[in-house]
Amino acid sequence: MDHDRRQLLRLGAISAGAALAGCAGLVEGDGAPADDDEDDPERIDDWQYDPAERTDGLNASGGGAFQTTAGSATESADLGFAAGGASNVADFRRNIEEGYLPVPESLPYEGLFYNYYFDTGGSGECSSLFCPSYATAIMEDPLGDATDRYFTVGLNSTLSTESFERKRLDVVIVLDISGSMSSEFDQYYYDRFGNKHTVEEDDSRSKMAVARDALVALTEQLEPEDRLGIVLFNNEASVAKPLRKVEATDMEAIRGHVREDIRAGGGTNIADGMSEAADMLGEYADADPTEVETRQIVVTDAMPNLGQTDDEALQDRLSGYATDGIHTSFVGIGVDFNPKLVDQITAVRGANYRSVHSAEDFESYLGEEFEYMVTPLVYDLSVELDASDAEIETVYGSTAAEDATDDLLEVNTLFPSPTADGETRGGVVLVKLDGQADGGELTLRASWEDRSGSTDETTTTVDFPAASPEHFDNTGIRKAVLLARYADLLKNWMVHEREPERIDVRVEDGIDVPPGDRPLGEWEQQSQPLSVSAPYESRLTTFKDYFRQEADRIGDDSLDREAETIEEILTSA
Repeated sequence: MDHDRRQLLRLGAISAGAALAGCAGLVEGDGAPADDDEDDPERIDDWQYDPAERTDGLNASGGGAFQTTAGSATESADLGFAAGGASNVADFRRNIEEGYLPVPESLPYEGLFYNYYFDTGGSGECSSLFCPSYATAIMEDPLGDATDRYFTVGLNSTLSTESFERKRLDVVIVLDISGSMSSEFDQYYYDRFGNKHTVEEDDSRSKMAVARDALVALTEQLEPEDRLGIVLFNNEASVAKPLRKVEATDMEAIRGHVREDIRAGGGTNIADGMSEAADMLGEYADADPTEVETRQIVVTDAMPNLGQTDDEALQDRLSGYATDGIHTSFVGIGVDFNPKLVDQITAVRGANYRSVHSAEDFESYLGEEFEYMVTPLVYDLSVELDASDAEIETVYGSTAAEDATDDLLEVNTLFPSPTADGETRGGVVLVKLDGQADGGELTLRASWEDRSGSTDETTTTVDFPAASPEHFDNTGIRKAVLLARYADLLKNWMVHEREPERIDVRVEDGIDVPPGDRPLGEWEQQSQPLSVSAPYESRLTTFKDYFRQEADRIGDDSLDREAETIEEILTSA
């Protein structure tokens, strides 16, 4: 039976069901009750995907299940903002733990920052939704002779968890059911030679099983007025569930279909899946953005090999969706995703990404963090620098970092982020200035757009002291500098282990920004053994001691995990 005929039969069946339920007053399209009696509404099982009809060789994948209920952020904590993009570095850490050399993109600066809480330097004297603040630092390079100047943009907000309420959600889940999803959740699907490699973990379920569980868990977070649709993709995309209000849908039946009907097999045509989702959401994409969030959530191991696989082409596609009011979240399953692809697509306005490796990850991301993931509130933040003796050298913590100029930095999207004890999770963007530290005055002009399309701006003057190092305004910028140097050093180490000739390291050299002459994403995720060659053994040893000293001075015990990561790397030397 061809695809068009199946669609007509399914639509006819749904229409017939709606006609039979006419006495309940169903509204055409959404299937929502026309009367006000919400105690016993007619609900529709509108699942329309039948794996028996597929002829592309799908194989069932096993696995258990876990359930999670809706969570919420700490009720007493206020909210700040964090930059969109990748929101963790789980894949980087997992590779180190299992003795494999990561790729540089698996350590995104914004993902590293989102692991920590920062003093943003906010004064509290602000009545706008977004309230940028600034802090400065002058710090010596621990591995060289340079003295560097930095400032942070603090991502403050006047929101509180008590007043925050996410917008109504029109969401389509785009689920990868390709063959790579049948591999074990903690299995390296391939290496540079095409060989499979597995790692020892307690959770031996397939990525498909974990993804099914994630989809079920996500449906528990939806409210009656939200709309939900589901698209499955491998060689091609199939609409498994049309977009319909939750209150008009038999959600328990849908969850049963997710658990029982979805199987893995075939290729990975991610563009086809997103195209189907965009078509479904397009009908509602002109909704008032102050009232409704229109979003697709793509659950995948990010290994496209069919259809539109070029990173930049996918980025252009998502940019077009964002222009039409459709935003995108990615949930990466397992350890073998393509980090270059993730880096490209999450740079788009309104996009974000999170990789998951355990039930605990899912419970956090789809529970207490779900509302933040689907609620972008600030767009197109730009900060213009006006200074006689300073220019922007590098930006850390923004997916638009590579677009920075000598006098302008940009952040595509800000999402709500929890604040505890006066510090915000991932709540800063760090800027490194060129030249030596010699004091001076900076004028910083920030401008941004909110969900309604309204714009706002502020102008602030910041004075750098002429004092000798070390100077820092607060522990937030000190922590951000420490983490940026940590990431720079490790990215350079990862490049050096693969191509030593690209980085000429001398004893007196400090911590440089990773090379930008060629994209770092030229290596896919590989099962290349972990190694440390000279001179990085001595550099990492020296930096580890510096890192521990700085962590003690900052007073954040959670930083120990990064020092432990360096120690794990050094054990391979």
